[in-house]
Amino acid sequence: MAAFDFGVKVDPQVFDKQLNTPCVLNVQEHIKHGWEMFKEHVGEFVGFTLIVFVAYAVISRVASAGSVIISGVVASLTAGYAIAAFRLLSGQQLEFADFFKGFNYFLPLFLATLAGSFLLIIGFVLLIIPGIYLAVAYMFTSFLIIDYRMEFWQAMEISRKIITKNWVAFFGFSFALFAINLLGFLTFGVGLLVTIPVTACAAAIAYREIIGLYSTEW
Repeated sequence: MAAFDFGVKVDPQVFDKQLNTPCVLNVQEHIKHGWEMFKEHVGEFVGFTLIVFVAYAVISRVASAGSVIISGVVASLTAGYAIAAFRLLSGQQLEFADFFKGFNYFLPLFLATLAGSFLLIIGFVLLIIPGIYLAVAYMFTSFLIIDYRMEFWQAMEISRKIITKNWVAFFGFSFALFAINLLGFLTFGVGLLVTIPVTACAAAIAYREIIGLYSTEW
């Protein structure tokens, strides 16, 4: 997929099973599996996370367009965790360059980030609860964009509809991932080098278990 392709419209019937059946989450197993994945490739994950930190610090200082540019670059960088996890989950070899393939999906990821941020702001203004609902419901958006080359709005809606079937469980999962990263932050931020890739892998594992992997190349 070229970086500035909008993505494709996927037949919604592909997701009939997920949309009509409440999904089941095994939070502890997903996090445990994410930890095991991280341990097997600790050098790659820590090295990439350091690059993400540096890139964010540099862009936030020099970007004249401010948060717009930052959101586009960060969305593509963080998508690298999903691509790495997908490759490992499908039994493929992981190369460090794979982490940067998120830029192949730059435009739909960027648009999803902008649209999601706008809707979250509106949701939080409207008594907070709608914002929390959407923050959880959009968890699978980037995974769908990467896995199906899906256009951003359909990815957001498919994610929201699937997760809404068992939103409370996903809220618990999201809270667990947040708590893990909070612990990483409290260790002077150093722990984030571990917790960010572990939680990113755990989310990718949940996606694979609930939706399945469609593509074999990301």
